[in-house]
Amino acid sequence: MKITVEQVKEYIAQHPAGRVKLAASDIDGVLRGKYISVDKFNAVLKGELGFCDVVFGWDAHDLAYDNVKFTGWHSGYPDMPLQLDLSTFRKIPWENDVPFFLGDFLDIKGEGAYVCPRQLLKKVINECTLLGYTPYFSQEFEWFNFEETPDTLAQKDYKDPKPLTPGMFGYSILRSSLKNAFFSDLFELLAKFEIPLEGLHTETGPGVYEAAIVYAEALEAADRAILFKTAVKEIAYKHGIVASFMAKWRADLPGCSGHVHQSLWDKNSETNLFFEGHAPTKMSEIMRQYVAGQLYCLPHILPMFAPTVNSYKRLVEGAWAPTTLTWGMDNRTVALRVLSAGKKSSRIETRVVGSDTNPYLAIAACLAAGLYGIKNKLALDQPATVGNGYRDYSNGTLPVNLYEATKQMRQSDIAKELFGDNFVDHFCSSREWEWQQFSKAVTDWELKRYFEII
Repeated sequence: MKITVEQVKEYIAQHPAGRVKLAASDIDGVLRGKYISVDKFNAVLKGELGFCDVVFGWDAHDLAYDNVKFTGWHSGYPDMPLQLDLSTFRKIPWENDVPFFLGDFLDIKGEGAYVCPRQLLKKVINECTLLGYTPYFSQEFEWFNFEETPDTLAQKDYKDPKPLTPGMFGYSILRSSLKNAFFSDLFELLAKFEIPLEGLHTETGPGVYEAAIVYAEALEAADRAILFKTAVKEIAYKHGIVASFMAKWRADLPGCSGHVHQSLWDKNSETNLFFEGHAPTKMSEIMRQYVAGQLYCLPHILPMFAPTVNSYKRLVEGAWAPTTLTWGMDNRTVALRVLSAGKKSSRIETRVVGSDTNPYLAIAACLAAGLYGIKNKLALDQPATVGNGYRDYSNGTLPVNLYEATKQMRQSDIAKELFGDNFVDHFCSSREWEWQQFSKAVTDWELKRYFEII
């Protein structure tokens, strides 16, 4: 949304709330933010806002890392600059149209901080632009909804939450009517919040929905995606519902995907460069190189697509999520689903991505890997998988857990080439921390299996 500084100031000055809401992404894709007064906002317009750098020094539960260099007790957790992006201006319709902005974290030199996910994506987009391409993206999400509150979940110790609706009922008109007040609010309020949806429907599973966000240029697509997740949770609260984007909340139910759709367009002619009408598959050479790049890079950067311990419970055979390094034409069993029939709609769907991802990192990883294939003119020698991609081991399989995936990423020269040594070190340290926390936990499964018998 294009808007001048004066228009922003005028709207905020006239708004009865007398405050502005702002936020920025941490490494996990959690929006960290605050409200500030109108006077403070006017001062921020003349410079940056100080924001404690602990947001990159702790995990999703605010437990301080002991293994990262960027910040910690050794640095004293100083402030880092947060620069608001006025182009992200929105009005929050479920908060009386309170003004809202996203921001970017900067370093002490005023440049994009290497830990900032939004800045990482901007860096990759800039590289794409220099190559003459405009990247268009969209992320779609599946998530489960529960008739719970944060209090009731805590009281239950997160055991046996009550799904919003019963049964395995995908694409259900009945179930969307059953909870229509919530369903309708999602569609209407998200649109008012400038997150337009192409579609919203029930998926297979109790209380699970799927939404496809309208595509946009890559940065706007990522902004929409990260705001979508938080907005859905806040709208759900209004209805006495808790929305979960956890990749796999129960073993016997499907997981939650966050598939990323992508295409490259000529920035001058506005032509979709993935489409080639004369090719047998309608795939252009650029599209084939892009697919080859993603297939090649996927094992090196998998934690950016599957960032939690739980992510890998979704990536199992027969659960609508890929396990092999495969691609195919309109095939939902492979890692990369190619849709190339239409001049405007030709695109790649990266199906490895889960709904628990940080959208900035997932989109940056998709784009950087695809561009790697183009820059290096990688040939797509691997044939398209026809039929069951779970059984096509010809190009290898994905790492099976966060430990293995992170180990491979940390050691990868490819990952460092794509994202820089500093980012790879910090991000991998945060994933290693995540694995360490899991490794120390005693699970219900272990108690049931070993407590009495062993």
